[in-house]
Amino acid sequence: MTTSRVEPVRVRARLDAPLSRWLWLVKWLLALPHYLVLLLLGIAFVVLTFVAFVAILVTGRYPRALFDFNVGVLRWSWRVQYYSYAALGTDRYPPFTLADVPDYPARLEIDYPERLSRGLVLVKWLLAFPHYLVTGLFLGGGLWALWPGEDQPGWAGAGLVGLLVLIAGVVLLFTGDYPRGVYDFVLGMDRWVIRVGAYVGLLTDRYPPFRLDTGGDEPGPEGEPDTPPPGPAATSGRSGGHSGGWTAGRVASVIVGALVALAALGLLVGGAVALWADRTQRDDDGYLTASTTLVTDTYAVRTEPVEFGEGVGGWFESGLGAVRVSVTPTQPGQGVFLGLATADDAARYLRGTGHAFVRGTTGDHVVTEVVRPGGPPAAPESADIWVASASGPGTRTVETDLPRGDWVLVALNEDRSPGVSVRAEVGATAPMLPWVAGVALGAGALLLALAALLIAIAARRASSGARSDRVI
Repeated sequence: MTTSRVEPVRVRARLDAPLSRWLWLVKWLLALPHYLVLLLLGIAFVVLTFVAFVAILVTGRYPRALFDFNVGVLRWSWRVQYYSYAALGTDRYPPFTLADVPDYPARLEIDYPERLSRGLVLVKWLLAFPHYLVTGLFLGGGLWALWPGEDQPGWAGAGLVGLLVLIAGVVLLFTGDYPRGVYDFVLGMDRWVIRVGAYVGLLTDRYPPFRLDTGGDEPGPEGEPDTPPPGPAATSGRSGGHSGGWTAGRVASVIVGALVALAALGLLVGGAVALWADRTQRDDDGYLTASTTLVTDTYAVRTEPVEFGEGVGGWFESGLGAVRVSVTPTQPGQGVFLGLATADDAARYLRGTGHAFVRGTTGDHVVTEVVRPGGPPAAPESADIWVASASGPGTRTVETDLPRGDWVLVALNEDRSPGVSVRAEVGATAPMLPWVAGVALGAGALLLALAALLIAIAARRASSGARSDRVI
């Protein structure tokens, strides 16, 4: 006799009949409000999972109110996916609630763990790696297609769940019946995915079984279906079936708190990076620098105009401080000219000259675009347009405070021959960087405190509400 223990994560579903032949074609549109809400709930889920991670690491317990919230998010998501394209198992529109709805065709229950392993919480993401391979096949690796691309071939994947649900939808469209074998197999894959998600989400220490439990019923202790009838017992606090304390206002408070926490994290990371750059990345002259290589077959290369207007020029001027640009020919002994001019003056100087401009730079990857072919430019010293310039062999440097206006840097070989190849370095003193770092860190800390307050108040009230429900 084959025995099977009852899993702490129980995914149950019931195939409704009859199903509309055509409704599944527009469920993506009908479910759009749910997708938008679940996007916000998903952000809150991630933030609360991190809070729970810290709590488990310190106390060995998952805060009950946060547990109920995150189980509710998974439950809501499961109902929407069951209605839409993870199963197409019902035409009944999903309710907008975290709580268990006993008479809805799709249900999720997770036993609340009184204690959780402090050490295991650190490595669950790693231990679940074999399951990632399986669920990746279910969700995104069932069917692969290859097509040629401009730079490299492209790939597209469709998971087994999506493929089989599509087949079921087509059969439903023409026959009015959902193939039962397909349904049972799809439910088994959905159940596997949810079990893994609950384990990685720290909601249980029970490692997900490598077992495809097909159909809408959970296996019982002796391999028999374990489907309790809908009713109050199925929604008891023991199984995580209740979310009575989580009112709409408290859920909204957690979502706002999670969004504030993400904003705080961005400010804290940005402030820390700015502080790190200010303290460790300046050269001996106090400049923060970045470098890249510019190569063109034309006679000259220029930057796109950089605008410093009246409204923000003062801020940029004080924020960037002194600006230094250096170019070094990649060919030994080659002379180079580097000049800074207004955009209009540079355009007149390069009119009729074959040149390129820098379109974008990412590290050493530079995108240049040829403006037009043409002949060599006039001798740069003959043009009285340069606010700052330097020429000669080796490294040439221009250093200036940026005034207001539209400015362009122009580089060409000193002998005006085609084929400019230089190593360019741009630096700024950025005297306001420490102030920016301090403001970002301070604002991030305040926002993080606000986020913690919003989440804590909502969780405390939800916990009190849930206790009152259990007493009643």
